[in-house]
Amino acid sequence: MTLFAEAGMTLRKIFASIGTLLPARRRSLLLLLAIVALLVVACAPAGGAGSSGGQTPTSTAQIPLSPAPLHADPFSLLAWLYTPLFQGLFIILMAIKQVTPDIGIAIVVMTLVVRTLMIPLMRRQMVSMRRMQAIAPEMKEIQRRYKTDRVKQQAAISALYKERGVSQAGCLTSLLPMLILLPMYTVIRDGLQSFDPTPMLNVFGIQLINLVCTGTGIPDAHGYIKPCLDTVVPWLGDMDVSQPSTFSVLGFGVSILAVVYTAFQLFASRMALPPHDPNTPVDPNTRAQRQTMLFLPLISILYGGIIPVGLYLYLIVTTIYQVIQQFLTTGWGGMFPLFGWMPAFAVDHKPRFPVASPAPMLTTREAGAPARSTPPRSTPVDRAVSAASTVRPSQRGRQGRRGRRR
Repeated sequence: MTLFAEAGMTLRKIFASIGTLLPARRRSLLLLLAIVALLVVACAPAGGAGSSGGQTPTSTAQIPLSPAPLHADPFSLLAWLYTPLFQGLFIILMAIKQVTPDIGIAIVVMTLVVRTLMIPLMRRQMVSMRRMQAIAPEMKEIQRRYKTDRVKQQAAISALYKERGVSQAGCLTSLLPMLILLPMYTVIRDGLQSFDPTPMLNVFGIQLINLVCTGTGIPDAHGYIKPCLDTVVPWLGDMDVSQPSTFSVLGFGVSILAVVYTAFQLFASRMALPPHDPNTPVDPNTRAQRQTMLFLPLISILYGGIIPVGLYLYLIVTTIYQVIQQFLTTGWGGMFPLFGWMPAFAVDHKPRFPVASPAPMLTTREAGAPARSTPPRSTPVDRAVSAASTVRPSQRGRQGRRGRRR
């Protein structure tokens, strides 16, 4: 799904940043745990049992969408901890819906509000990522120099981060888009399709928003359960934002919004790459990373038939916002040259809010070697005085002569 493609790109950035600080076995375990948590949170209903979408044909009655109860098993604990985030986004969406013409505009406005609140944290992540790209050659030299000594390698990389002003916590902000993406998926899947989501709008016994729901939760003859909210958006060609919308291409369902999102995501992914001189050869690892970053968004097209329109609408607005933020912060990045074409407006372009890379500290260490905290070497006179003070004077005595006889 696009959900997992977006989350996969986020996880790839995080593990690329911290990969040099963890052994291979720990990186694999951490990646496995992250994937398991992603699957559990994304596939488990946010409102507990009975909160499945009302648009899906079913033969059983649906219960109102309510917060997940807390039980002793770990899955219930995850759902219970996840509920406040789901509930907060659903309340914000419903509050915006009260003052907008339709749910589609409400999703757009909510996306803009969320991304605007995340500007400081996302800029920090972009700054950290760009600075790590700048010191990539020195990190490779450290890995080559200490390829057999993991402890010295980690110490040297930490010293390099401190020297160049790279925050190791900056990559953790990459988790924020994924933490918002998962609730948005379940809000659209469960909240917009529920016949009665009013319990989710109740906080500490206070009903924040009152919705008039006329559905009963009982399926009709076709197994259809009428949702409480009107999810049809006229300006999207009467698309239902709570359902996928596809057209057939060679017998395969393709979503037009998936194609639009993929195009914007490819544009953003290329801008996130560091500028590259086409006359300079690229090492195999860097080439593989660039290819992965560019081809991963194409997976979105394959899952256009199962992703709701509302989630694609959120992803498209988010990506456009990301492109604008990247342009103001890091400029065109690796967007150009494109197939050998270098436009005049991209030559020597300076971003409005550029990422300032701090100058390295004055040091006499070799490239890739850890920074030394010892004072500079002393002069020859000082060394002579120091050596004379450490020489033990010889003492001739009976005990010394006996020692020499032995």
